[in-house]
Amino acid sequence: MMKLYRTLLIAVFLVLSLTGYNTAHADKYAATIEVFKKAEATQPFFENCYGYAVFPTIGKGGIGVGGAYGTGQVYAQGVPTGTVKMFKGTIGFQFGGQAFSQLIFFEDKRAFDEFTGGEFEFDAGVSAVAITAGAQAKAGTGGATAGASAGPATGTQAKTSYHKGMAVFVHTKGGLMYEATVGGQKFSYEKSK
Repeated sequence: MMKLYRTLLIAVFLVLSLTGYNTAHADKYAATIEVFKKAEATQPFFENCYGYAVFPTIGKGGIGVGGAYGTGQVYAQGVPTGTVKMFKGTIGFQFGGQAFSQLIFFEDKRAFDEFTGGEFEFDAGVSAVAITAGAQAKAGTGGATAGASAGPATGTQAKTSYHKGMAVFVHTKGGLMYEATVGGQKFSYEKSK
């Protein structure tokens, strides 16, 4: 039990060191949104979505036991509506650390309301499209959205669409993580006051 506890502490330390202990500021949100707007795969989503959630940096780390954490901002029709925290805990074969940005598009008000209704979790059937050449081709998540990537070898993206009203895209910022899934992401939304 003590060994599991030490491993969990190391994983939490890796996650916190990747996120840098700071909350993303408005300029980080704008800069992250610009990165995604430049990607050909996401441009149609920006033009037609009801809203989106943006996470400038999600840190992920683990040695057998791992975790991921990030804070983001949620927008409805271009206007910030609140903040969101993402957490994921995992047990299984994994080693390393990684930092990435993530954007979740909401096709309509129903999907937006489902995500912002308090606690939300992606199910195992969800995947995220990597918009960076050389990044993981397809990262599975647990939840209500899906996508597909042609893979890093081609540098092109497969056509993707909404799944249950949501679509997820990631942009790898750095690190090396030997673990294919980003599943089990849990979100906690707090409306702006």
